Amino acid sequence: MSITLIIVIATAIFSYMGFTRSELVYKYILNAYQVVHRKEYYRIITHGFLHSDWMHLGFNMLALYSFGIQIESDFIYLFGQKEGIINFLLLYFLGMIFSSIYSIAKNKDNHSYNALGASGAVSAIVFASILLHPTSEIAFFFIPMPSILFGVIYLVLSAYMSKKGRDNIGHDAHFWGSVFGFIFPIVLKPELFQRFINIIQQSL
Repeated sequence: MSITLIIVIATAIFSYMGFTRSELVYKYILNAYQVVHRKEYYRIITHGFLHSDWMHLGFNMLALYSFGIQIESDFIYLFGQKEGIINFLLLYFLGMIFSSIYSIAKNKDNHSYNALGASGAVSAIVFASILLHPTSEIAFFFIPMPSILFGVIYLVLSAYMSKKGRDNIGHDAHFWGSVFGFIFPIVLKPELFQRFINIIQQSL
């Protein structure tokens, strides 16, 4: 069984438990005040296994499975079986952590700030895919486009919506998770950036 599928199944089970047990959500949701002032650092990871409803869970897990299977395979090819799986897990969970840091810092004294969902980690997986496959096709609101174009639009929209702050979506996590997902593979293997540039140039 793939690591991606294991994460999807674990997230689905834990999220389902949270749908019916509010005390579980209260204990493991990302509350910035609790993380900073009570040092409940585990919340930075556990919140990624909770979702607000079936639609939230379904969207994130569909994206994770769609892109994660490919990236898991790519990492095994690039780094070998054992190191590839370790690096894939680091991409996902460090992406989850990195995508949360900005929101935690911004809301560290806000008792009422809460966040949940795997969106930051999933964004990291998606943008690792954009790095490795910049000319592959992604549908954005059912409009097919090269993944690199999708990535630019996604980052701009995430930054804009984060600044507006008019909804309950974690746009900060989307943005910083995406940035991490693009950069992390390059840190592991710097030549991937030149490969990315070469693929784009060849497509022009």
